Amino acid sequence: MPYLKERYLRTVRQTADQLRAGIYVDAAPLAVTAYLTDEPLPFHLRTEGRRVELHEGDKWARNTFDCGWFHFKGIVPETCDGKPTVLLIDISGEGLIVDAAGEPVQGITCVDSGFTRAHGEPGKFVYPVADPGRAGEPVDVWMDGAANDLFGTMQNNGRMKRARIGVCDERLFRLSHDMDVLVDYLACADEKSARWNQILFRLYDACVSGELAALEEAASFLLAQKGGDAPLRFTAVGHAHIDLGWLWPIRETKRKGARTFATALQMIERYPDYIFGESQPQLYQWMKEDYPGLYARVKAQVKAGRIEPQGCMWVEADANVSGGEALVRQILYGKQFFMEEFGADIKVLWLPDVFGYNAALPQILKKSGNEVFMTQKLSWSQHNKFPHQTFRWRGIDGTEIFTHMLPDETYNSPLLPNTLLHSEENYAESGLADEALILFGVGDGGGGPGVDHLETAKRVKNLYGLCPVEQAPAQSMLLRLKEKCENRAPVWQGELYLERHQGTFTTAARNKKFNRQMENTLRELEFMIALTGDDCREALDEIWKEMLLYQFHDILPGSSIQRVYDESQARYRILLERVEALIRERQEKLSAGRTVFNSLSWDRATIYEDGGDFYRLSVPAMGFTGERGEKIDKLSVSAGANWIENKFIKAVFGEDGALISCFDKRNGREALGGPSARYAIWREENADCWDIAIEYTDRRPDYFALESQTFALEGARAVCRQRYAWGKSRIEVTARLDEDAEYLAFDMKVDWQEADLMLRTAFDTAVVTDRAGCDIQYGLIYRSNHENTLWDKAQFEVCAHKFVDLSEADWGVALLNDCKYGFRVKGGAMDMNILRAQHTPSELTDRGEHELSFALYPHAGGVKAGCVKERAYEFNMPLRVFEGEGEGTPAYSMLRANGAIVEAIKPAQDGNGLVLRAYEPCGTHARMRIQFNGWYDITPCDLLENISGETRVADFIQDDIKPFEILSWRLTPRRGFKHGMGLSLSTQTVDAHIETYRLQAQESAGGGDGSEK
Repeated sequence: MPYLKERYLRTVRQTADQLRAGIYVDAAPLAVTAYLTDEPLPFHLRTEGRRVELHEGDKWARNTFDCGWFHFKGIVPETCDGKPTVLLIDISGEGLIVDAAGEPVQGITCVDSGFTRAHGEPGKFVYPVADPGRAGEPVDVWMDGAANDLFGTMQNNGRMKRARIGVCDERLFRLSHDMDVLVDYLACADEKSARWNQILFRLYDACVSGELAALEEAASFLLAQKGGDAPLRFTAVGHAHIDLGWLWPIRETKRKGARTFATALQMIERYPDYIFGESQPQLYQWMKEDYPGLYARVKAQVKAGRIEPQGCMWVEADANVSGGEALVRQILYGKQFFMEEFGADIKVLWLPDVFGYNAALPQILKKSGNEVFMTQKLSWSQHNKFPHQTFRWRGIDGTEIFTHMLPDETYNSPLLPNTLLHSEENYAESGLADEALILFGVGDGGGGPGVDHLETAKRVKNLYGLCPVEQAPAQSMLLRLKEKCENRAPVWQGELYLERHQGTFTTAARNKKFNRQMENTLRELEFMIALTGDDCREALDEIWKEMLLYQFHDILPGSSIQRVYDESQARYRILLERVEALIRERQEKLSAGRTVFNSLSWDRATIYEDGGDFYRLSVPAMGFTGERGEKIDKLSVSAGANWIENKFIKAVFGEDGALISCFDKRNGREALGGPSARYAIWREENADCWDIAIEYTDRRPDYFALESQTFALEGARAVCRQRYAWGKSRIEVTARLDEDAEYLAFDMKVDWQEADLMLRTAFDTAVVTDRAGCDIQYGLIYRSNHENTLWDKAQFEVCAHKFVDLSEADWGVALLNDCKYGFRVKGGAMDMNILRAQHTPSELTDRGEHELSFALYPHAGGVKAGCVKERAYEFNMPLRVFEGEGEGTPAYSMLRANGAIVEAIKPAQDGNGLVLRAYEPCGTHARMRIQFNGWYDITPCDLLENISGETRVADFIQDDIKPFEILSWRLTPRRGFKHGMGLSLSTQTVDAHIETYRLQAQESAGGGDGSEK
């Protein structure tokens, strides 16, 4: 006879739904008193808010992110006597239940949530109070509440939906979870398999019998069938991915962390196999500061091996816009915290949700003691499927890092059979790797894994038809996988480009500008500390850590709500003022009279005016001078009716304001192939802060209309001043050619008042090449200048830092900038994304006033021969002038580098001397030489400042450096010297040992012994 399998399946599913609905039974109402506030209050002030008596259905919050302390009181009724008694609480928000001393006990989350049901039910509304319950006993519970969902706002935020004493039916609880696993298996397994049919028929027969005992017997039999020898095994670790700022303010993240850790600790007590993992030292630091009792319990479970600290970065940072040295500090501070707090040596970079990964990361990771990189985000790419999950990622310098991407393509797995089957089928490297990682739980305040997850984990541990699952720490599994299959793993070379979220290279322009300023200014401060020997490590660490927080992958990219940006920008201003004050303090100690400081590792020149005369002043590498300089007899700058000119460039502008010619006088080449520097408006209907539509260029843009244009000489500068208007927005542009400038610079002010639009400017170059050079962290990457393939076309918007460049063999053109990151470089045009204007999730993205600068730089040769890197550094880090009192300061250079760029010179973390970091910038083998003004113990070290070679005594470093190689050294001044001006150009205190070494060094270096000292 025919089998009605669809009806059988419907009956089984309906029975499972009925079982789940019957687990918790209401027994009595709770009386609820709430004390409501706009912002959180600590436990000891819990009754200070507006007092309200609440009943089910009452709206208690006025706005999203409102707060309140909730007092639940009741009496255990007779129906609960001798039975597992629970509280059933749903405030349409998040809550943290505390004990009588105010210590966190468990997190509560709303049942109706924006969290996808594909990963399981997110709500955690059950709080066990007694097992067994005793009739007549009082219930008295306090909870810290928040009117926000896991993902910020939702329709019914802040409504008292449920406040009840209830009973847990343990029989239905067990049977319901049995059925959940089996029903999910039926939903995803092969319907033609014997296993599928046996599950369906046995469950159906038990369901129609109407006997719970029959259903229990069937489920027990089916779940007892083991997997046997399996070709693939999964390591599962409980996880709660917590965005430190996204659809809620940072203050709420701290509370989400407490709810999550409290829930994790409760689950650890109930489930002996459970291992919970949490990343980001910043989150642990907040717990240490705000919830010390909770943190002590967390620390104890880390020691016991039940909580795993995950990831080596201070926060899960954006890897596109964050600077190279900032990424080093993310790892330095992150690993330092976990080692000092837990004795944990983290060897895994943990970035499951970051919007692409720059090609310098493999080297940064390897040189900071990491062995594995874990992510899953490339599964989000929209146009091309990334071909691997387990592979060796090779960076721009040739360094490889073993990489594992989650085959389940989520860090919020429900751990149900569909997860395991999908992971098995999707795992591209299952032929060479017999293990894979699964992260299960609910993030962003959802408390990580709940009872449902952990009950499921018990049942799928070794179930026939599924790959076995073991709960264990992620790092040990990843290191084991690396050991077994690294040599056989395929190689992916270059960046890990995410074909999605390219709008994050531009959105939140103010934060991106602040970030660039902070990175540059902190570099300047550390240079001044090295000059003076006047350390301020405690303040420096504090500032760095806060800046690193704002590099979190939903803050810096621009994908958070407006409040996050209002608050972070206010803090950026305070941090910048603090850093500038620390710089000025140190400049004052070194300055007598007007003093100019140069933090870059090559000599630079500046022109200044004094009494109507102009002077050219040479400023030594990584040093300063108060000298007068050389008087200029005649300036070369000039301006005409529609042009400006200096000795390097003549720039001509059209009647509409467009740049129509940029002639490179040194090389006799026209830089432009068509009108450029127009300010284009591109429409972005229905776009959000993350994404730009790949087809946006299919439409034609509008352009800002020129209102006025004037040309003039202003001191040692020729300028073209322009004013533009479009809609409600205005632009002021000053195009300038300074006396010694090799580039045409544009200083731009924008009053941006548009919605769903994008502001861009482009330079149509006369360069013929098939590739574009793009500045990235610690190097350079080349991307296609065409759209031959879908892979090329998908990179329609790319991230670059200080410049993009198009070069032929002997000549090229670069576009420099001081705060922009989003570019389209196709068909010979360099198109820079200036501003966007979305309203999701930030309501008024980038509305208001902005300032930025960019420059067109024609040059001989490619990036290296044209010194593009050097000009880009100079454009971003102008010489600093300090107006002191006195007669002037003699010229002084701390060090000078050839063949490499000194990226950082900083106080060592342990307080012992300095750390110097340099890198090869252009992708060539070079003979590097760094000459010091003084004698040091010089010791090679890694990025964590651990010694990696032998110490030698010298006043220089000379060695071969590989393409894009990053090298670091610890510098300890020799006896008779100290940092900075204490070196004093004096050698009379140098002992005989140093003199002997000097002679040896002179011989080995071909005469370069620093004898000018």
